[in-house]
Amino acid sequence: MSGAAAVADRALAAAPAGDALVHVTREGSLMLRFAGSRPTQATAVEDLTVEIAVVRDGHVGRAATNDDASEALAACGRRADASATAAARAVGAGPYPGFPQPAEYRQLGRDTTPPDPADGGRALATAFEVADGTGVEAHGIWTAAEVETAVASASGTRVVESVSDAFMKVICIAPGGRSGYSATTARTADGIQPARLAEDATRKATRRGEPAALPPGEYRVVLEHYAVGLLLDTLAITAFDGLAHAEGRGALADRLGTAVASPGVNLADSPRLEATLPRSFDAEGVPKAPLPLIQDGVAHRVVHDTRSAAVAGAVSTGHARVPGGGPGPIPTNLVLIGGGAVDEDELCAPVELGVYVTRLWYANVIRQKEALVTAVSRDGTFLIEEGRITRPLADVRLTDSVLGILARTEALTSRPGLASEGEFYGRRFASAVACPAIRANGVSLS
Repeated sequence: MSGAAAVADRALAAAPAGDALVHVTREGSLMLRFAGSRPTQATAVEDLTVEIAVVRDGHVGRAATNDDASEALAACGRRADASATAAARAVGAGPYPGFPQPAEYRQLGRDTTPPDPADGGRALATAFEVADGTGVEAHGIWTAAEVETAVASASGTRVVESVSDAFMKVICIAPGGRSGYSATTARTADGIQPARLAEDATRKATRRGEPAALPPGEYRVVLEHYAVGLLLDTLAITAFDGLAHAEGRGALADRLGTAVASPGVNLADSPRLEATLPRSFDAEGVPKAPLPLIQDGVAHRVVHDTRSAAVAGAVSTGHARVPGGGPGPIPTNLVLIGGGAVDEDELCAPVELGVYVTRLWYANVIRQKEALVTAVSRDGTFLIEEGRITRPLADVRLTDSVLGILARTEALTSRPGLASEGEFYGRRFASAVACPAIRANGVSLS
């Protein structure tokens, strides 16, 4: 029996009698930061987190501990019980129907790779060599991890899996301050290509020409997959959260079965696809399965955990982020299927005057019901003139509806790239987005 599964069983035995569930995460990870083409920080994480959830009269109480000693587990269970009991006494019966019954799930059966400092050292050395050879400075992070997750419940659920991941981002800064970005996520460090990342980031940072500026307006825009991935992350929250949808707050409320995007847009939650970071089950032990969300531009469904399904009169689709609900369910393995364009140059070809955006950050939702968001470009924003990327462009602010951008999408590149990014202290990749670059018309920029 795996370490996480054994801890989950002991924690369940120590939990109060009744409807209880244990979620255990054991992580071993390494992160290397670098700046100015030099290593600056190394952080290793060896973490065990045990979360115990208890249901009392339709209310869920949760407590967590990093100590797997029997006394600590029992105390954690008592805290969870006290929380649920207090909520039930304060407001009466709650809406949570109880933890799910066990169900068969498809064990992905992947071999995992523990993080190796030597892999990180070689990756950094390669990036530094490329950067030094072109007169730029390399900044960024390299990280890898092995994570084991187990769920056990009083209803009989027993699931466990181990996964590994690796990520590297390189931001190259040229003299004068212009920057370029490139990144990749993979299941193992072998999937990282540091030379390619550094070369791509360098190319963007060293593009010649005086920076241009455009007046506010609506433009044809080519978005690299990094920028598209961030927009899809916000769409996961605004449109596909089953609880928000059931309560009428979601961007797809009253729109399922209707066209919400261009006919070339096909978006699914694909937890088994190797192009993302596959997962077998959610935080409540419910099996994950492929789930089409938008097909040929038509909105098909939203995602649910046990809590949102109870409100909506539906069934869980395996999207609980924490046992018993809490934050709304969201798709965690979004895949936007590619189109017919060979590359970003082909996307730019028909654009007489437009904008090329490498990545977006500082994204905020303005109005959830419209999937209206705002975000700022960075690390590679360029002018497109007469079908070619010509000059650097001052960073722009995008303020538009993500569904609107998808509705005005004209073309997509053929191969999706993995666009996940995050900070990695203690938890790994809550979601993974695989998507191609796109060209969209009428995007609002300022």
